[in-house]
Amino acid sequence: MAHSTDWGAKPFTFIQPDETRLSVIVKGRDRWALECLIAAGKRGCTPIDTPGPRWSGYVWKLREMGIQIETVTEPHSGPFSGTHARYVLHSQPVAQDGGVPA
Repeated sequence: MAHSTDWGAKPFTFIQPDETRLSVIVKGRDRWALECLIAAGKRGCTPIDTPGPRWSGYVWKLREMGIQIETVTEPHSGPFSGTHARYVLHSQPVAQDGGVPA
């Protein structure tokens, strides 16, 4: 999970699935969610393994900016069995030096 004490505005650049570039500035909890998605890589994030009060809202705002995020519906068991969302980032972040992070 992403850890920080400053969630101010930060620029991000992505290579989209269609190979175009997207530059956005993200702040606050939306930035927190985006950094969690970047850190999670292909496994993605769920509200179960990365607790946050409004994951669906953060994802909605990030999608409005043009960031490509897939929602995968997964079942879960237990006393409150049902389904939950797994969010997977498909926009590839570009490192500060212009390359793609490892």
